[in-house]
Amino acid sequence: MRLADLEIFTVAPPAPGWGGRYWTFVKLTTDDGIVGYGECYASTVGPGAMKAVIEDVFARHMQGESPENVELMFRRAYSAGFTQRPDPTVIGAFSGLEIACWDIVGKARERPVWALLGGKMNERIRSYTYLYPQPGQDGAEFWVSPEMAAEAARHYVDLGFTAVKFDPAGPYTIRGGHQPAMSDISRSVAFCSAIRDEIGDRADLLFGTHGQFTTAGAIRLGQALEPYNPLWFEEPIPPDNLLEFAEVARAVRIPVATGERLTTKAEFATLLRSGGAKILQPALGRVGGIWEARKLAAIAEVFNAEMAPHLYAGPVEWAANIHLSASIPNLLIAETIDTGGAFHLALIQHSITWEDGFIIAPEAPGLGIAFDEDLARAHPYDGDKLHLEMQEAPCDYANGNRFEGGAPSSDAGQKA
Repeated sequence: MRLADLEIFTVAPPAPGWGGRYWTFVKLTTDDGIVGYGECYASTVGPGAMKAVIEDVFARHMQGESPENVELMFRRAYSAGFTQRPDPTVIGAFSGLEIACWDIVGKARERPVWALLGGKMNERIRSYTYLYPQPGQDGAEFWVSPEMAAEAARHYVDLGFTAVKFDPAGPYTIRGGHQPAMSDISRSVAFCSAIRDEIGDRADLLFGTHGQFTTAGAIRLGQALEPYNPLWFEEPIPPDNLLEFAEVARAVRIPVATGERLTTKAEFATLLRSGGAKILQPALGRVGGIWEARKLAAIAEVFNAEMAPHLYAGPVEWAANIHLSASIPNLLIAETIDTGGAFHLALIQHSITWEDGFIIAPEAPGLGIAFDEDLARAHPYDGDKLHLEMQEAPCDYANGNRFEGGAPSSDAGQKA
């Protein structure tokens, strides 16, 4: 059984586009006809350039190899060009291809992927979602309205969610860390207060920031949120200064969570050694794939840290997250898009089940999904923008900030 052929799907979800402007799926076929699907969550170059990177990584490091040899293929990609260090684009390409290898191996062995990772620890996987506007609501107003957020929180908690995420502090800029405007702090406090008043202790509050603040700015904001006891303070500073996370963690009495923009265990190790985070949020389509994430989970155990796989992509990465989550003892929670996402679920023909706030570990071989290639081909992305984009305008201290979430309705800020 050898890896023979590659096909790439760049798919644009229909509006409102939760999960990003487009998703990059890969299909690998072996010389004996077994098919596996994966998803790449690397968005540093446009879709055409990313397609070329994926093709190069496959041809250079994987084609003709056994899909079982994920360790060998990872080391080839990780070391390519005399690098031997994390590279979000190359490792992102490899991640999706590696996920497809696990799908193939599981199908060949007629076992779900979680069974190949140590077996099932968790039959039901606790899940959370962002607070999203409902059909007919004013999307632009939703992202800045504590009252609308509280109403949405009630809706999701009534469905069964035991945690909800929101990120009212803006903006999401290219400029590195900044001090939050006082209006951003006030709005963030108002969101926490309104949501906590609405749902009480029925669910945890997950506060996101997308790495927008300086260390001092993150501390100011985090300390203002402490009375509402969020479960986490997500990515409070940019991911390019990992040691500074520990300064935030020491000063704020909310657990620090981070990881969606990190790649490989090497970057996460700095956080763990320094005490910068106790909740790790790898995106499996970027971190190096399923095996690298499984290694990370084992390392995290030694530091008494928990795993919370991140998702702002399509349903194949979601499936990979679920198999990892099913197999590890230090799972905290896994992200979903709403209760699975209408288009997400359609793309996998509703082959993953969400019920009462939990995801059910699949029992079918491989990733346990039925990928709908016809639907994927019917929704191509033909543009040249990135999966997510940041704004160039700085924080507005005079007039306040309006951070629009989601995609693809605006090229301003987008959720991650």
